[in-house]
Amino acid sequence: MTILKKTFPIGIITMVMMIANLHAQTNMDKKLDLYILVGQSNMAGRGPITPEIANEHNDRVYMFTKDQQWVIAKHPLHFDKPKVSAVGPGLTFGIAMAQAYPKANIGLIPCAVGGTPIEHWQIGAFDKATNTHPYDDAVERIKAAMKYGEVKGIIWHQGESNSGGEKPKLYLAQLSELIQRFRALVGNNDVPFIVGELGRYRPAYANINTELAKIPTIFPYTAVASSEGLVHKGDTTHFDGASAQELGRRFAAKMLEVQKSIKKK
Repeated sequence: MTILKKTFPIGIITMVMMIANLHAQTNMDKKLDLYILVGQSNMAGRGPITPEIANEHNDRVYMFTKDQQWVIAKHPLHFDKPKVSAVGPGLTFGIAMAQAYPKANIGLIPCAVGGTPIEHWQIGAFDKATNTHPYDDAVERIKAAMKYGEVKGIIWHQGESNSGGEKPKLYLAQLSELIQRFRALVGNNDVPFIVGELGRYRPAYANINTELAKIPTIFPYTAVASSEGLVHKGDTTHFDGASAQELGRRFAAKMLEVQKSIKKK
């Protein structure tokens, strides 16, 4: 009996954990409308998680975890830098999409990596700071997530690391190539691709915003989410929580506009 008292609870705990892990991997029997979240730190989220933001969620909005499991989405969505990951635009974006499509289940695929220049979003590129291959890792995650639904759109926020010197002159060509690669990956040359402006609180960021504005003139079914009026959290780099949320709503508004234009064609 002594042995049973010692081993039985452990056995139960182990079995429960195994069932829980299996359930987490297989419980997604719903078809998801998938959205890829990609870029650097402002997409990953660095806005403080205040009490009024902490409980933001929608029961039809899911996030694809680091372990490639679907759970109800909550802040932080990303896991690129766990010590600093916080509020980004992704969750508010997902909730807005769920509100626009009451019968849909939304699946968010967080892929952003803080501090990454666009050069690190090339095939095989390595990011030393996070010990990751941002693009290659994103491809793996996206392919795994696509087993559960169809990619309905991509949102991109990146460029702070490319805003100085001569780098902005190369940015449009680099981003254009990346858009083509992502569209080829998901098997849809018309999948909406929405780019977000950098914060207007640092003059150098205007260099990238000027290039982002050209994307809709090059690619169909793209749009730019404005950063007008958004503020930083005190570091002149990262949006505060409320601004990140507002950017998420602006991403959603542009996504819906582009999706509607596709339906009309």
